[in-house]
Amino acid sequence: MIFRPAREQALHAPATTMAPAPPASAHVPAPRMQPMAKTSGSSRKVVLAALFGNGAIAVTKFIAAAITGSSAMLSEGVHSLVDTCNELLLLYGLKRASKPADETHPYGYGRELYFWSFIVALLVFALGGSVSIYQGIHHLQHPEPMDRPLVNYAVFGASLVFEGYTWWVAVKAFRATKGDQGWFEAFKSSKDASTLTVLLEDSAALIGLMLGLVGITLALVLEDPRFDGYASIGIGLLLVATATLLARETKALLLGESAHPRLRAAIIRIANDDHDVRCANGVLTTQMGPDSVVAALSVEFEDALTTPQVERCINRLETTVRAEHPEVVALFVKPQTPQAWQAHYEALAGES
Repeated sequence: MIFRPAREQALHAPATTMAPAPPASAHVPAPRMQPMAKTSGSSRKVVLAALFGNGAIAVTKFIAAAITGSSAMLSEGVHSLVDTCNELLLLYGLKRASKPADETHPYGYGRELYFWSFIVALLVFALGGSVSIYQGIHHLQHPEPMDRPLVNYAVFGASLVFEGYTWWVAVKAFRATKGDQGWFEAFKSSKDASTLTVLLEDSAALIGLMLGLVGITLALVLEDPRFDGYASIGIGLLLVATATLLARETKALLLGESAHPRLRAAIIRIANDDHDVRCANGVLTTQMGPDSVVAALSVEFEDALTTPQVERCINRLETTVRAEHPEVVALFVKPQTPQAWQAHYEALAGES
């Protein structure tokens, strides 16, 4: 790649799917961003609401399944029980992630949350999805008419209310952090694994309840209990799809995903605004947790600067970045020419 001047780079830089921002990002103007709010408090509230809601619903569903013999209701009970266990794991992950940095983990324990979120995804797949599918197949092989169907309707109605409430709590928390992004873009770029997990679980739970209601209704109207089994299989497939999506997102975070492009652009802007910086070449970032980012900034300083002046400039950059974006727990500044940064970036691109 031929190095271009700053203005030409901004217009002709190629798109890339790599985590580090391309050199052109150093010259793309970015609006000032408000400091990112801490997500741990809102995340804990979301998880606690889901924990109490799913626990109560699970007990109710199991009692109703025992009374009516409904396969779909039993699958929904398993679904709610798995969700309850998942919230306990997420609470444990939030507690571990909030531990302060120490000598062995100098950037904190933020990725603990990503690890436990990944475990939650596996549990949803292994327990929720597989058990529901098994129950549905078993009911198809041995169909039995359900007793007291009104009990099922009462439980499904109550479950919709409780699940709807916990879903709304998760939606409000997610909406508060997504800013002006679209919902799909915010979902793809979200770094708060706990809120994302609860939102996906509750969304799947609401859809699962609808499937259960349809299955029970068809089984009664058509006098064919197999529709109850079909609904159970549908719920299981829904959980498998949810678990796959959740595992994919949390895996990317667990392996070390880059920070949001707007944060990278904001760091570049702050550097270019400093009078002792000739050119900010680029920045590499790694998301260490929902509220922690490590950044490495490449800049070219003015040639006439002395070593003390360079040190003061670096201190200003660190102070300004931390003031606007407290989630940046460490900022490493490397004096570098644009040509050297370009060569480094091309080496990274060649290795990917």
